[in-house]
Amino acid sequence: MHQATVNVTMTFTLNGQGRKMNKSQGFTLIELMITVAIVGILAGIAYPSYQAHVLKSRRAIAKGDLLSLANALERHFTENNRYCGATSSTCGAGAPTIFATQSPLDGPTKYYDLKISALTASSYTIQAVPIAGSPQAKDSCGTLIFQHTGAKSISGSIALEQCW
Repeated sequence: MHQATVNVTMTFTLNGQGRKMNKSQGFTLIELMITVAIVGILAGIAYPSYQAHVLKSRRAIAKGDLLSLANALERHFTENNRYCGATSSTCGAGAPTIFATQSPLDGPTKYYDLKISALTASSYTIQAVPIAGSPQAKDSCGTLIFQHTGAKSISGSIALEQCW
């Protein structure tokens, strides 16, 4: 028997003209620039919102710590019928400002000084003061103030309801 060898040549036409088309891979410069612009716009919107959320969450922690300090003063008042003696300082007019602690109570980075700014036998005023140089110093609420009557106030320029 004879064996026959047959060579077959096939040409594929991809573009209708008998030439092979080169498919480019990657992105064009315009596509890349549009993507970078979209990412920039999204970052420009998201970052300030993120910063505002961080300030608000740190303020919430300081409010909780401030109210914990108020609770400790109230417990002392319940047991002793006066606020004097709740701290190591003296009471009355001209008493020195007392820095009780810093907020947050746990964690290495502190954003507020918690202080008792007025302490008498029958009243107190406590404050959460943003630490100078910390990011919280830029918070428009400023100092958070709480009094023995439950009155809340701020030193900032925005509405009290937005801060407390």
